[in-house]
Amino acid sequence: MIITDTHTHLYSEAFDRDRDAVIKRALDAGVKRFFVPAIDSTYTQSMLALKKAYPEHMFLMMGLHPTHVKENYEEELAHVEEMLVEHKFYAVGEIGIDLYWDKSFFRQQQEAFRHQIRLAKTYELPIVIHCRDAFEEIFAILEEEKGEGLFGIFHCFTGSLEQAHTAIQYNMKLGIGGVSTFKNGKIDTFLDKIDVKHIVLETDAPYLSPVPYRGKRNESVYIVKVLEKLSDIYGIPQEEIAQITTQNSKAVFGI
Repeated sequence: MIITDTHTHLYSEAFDRDRDAVIKRALDAGVKRFFVPAIDSTYTQSMLALKKAYPEHMFLMMGLHPTHVKENYEEELAHVEEMLVEHKFYAVGEIGIDLYWDKSFFRQQQEAFRHQIRLAKTYELPIVIHCRDAFEEIFAILEEEKGEGLFGIFHCFTGSLEQAHTAIQYNMKLGIGGVSTFKNGKIDTFLDKIDVKHIVLETDAPYLSPVPYRGKRNESVYIVKVLEKLSDIYGIPQEEIAQITTQNSKAVFGI
């Protein structure tokens, strides 16, 4: 059984003391493919080092995270473009809009999101969307940019059934992780109404650990708890969920 973690920040400082052990635990559990989103330029070298250390398992993305859109966002976007020219990446991400922490750079977040969608189209890459308290704002830009060249993953999907259908209409898979195991996560109440062909698995490690690890550092190995939950929700064996979601990830990332 091959499991794919479509969103994990394994270069994070949270793993500096035991990164190799964390990756080994995941590999031993059947997690063989790790898709690694970017945050900003300060993490680029750590990401490249991770890829060099595990070339058969790590698949990097490039992008500017919305919470890191600040006064220097144009310089950061220039870095994204430079990296896309110089290295192989499998998506532009994570990108999007986050109005939970700080609304002061909302206009710049919109500009950065739109610009990076267009970069993804230029390089024929998927996008990986970060959305927090910003579904309508995200959908407005996706509506502007919709078409054959727009596709990807709605990372850490936490919206409603209606919003799930809207995301799917924009050629997005839904990234499902630890939130699906939370008592107040809500998505577990309607996920069975979404065909599993629209789903990919993720952890967002080191964040959003699934039950029973909630509140602790998340790891890619904990994706097995998400797999177990989706097996219960869909009434499908875990092996089949793993196979379908891995195939879905291959379709998105072109691997």
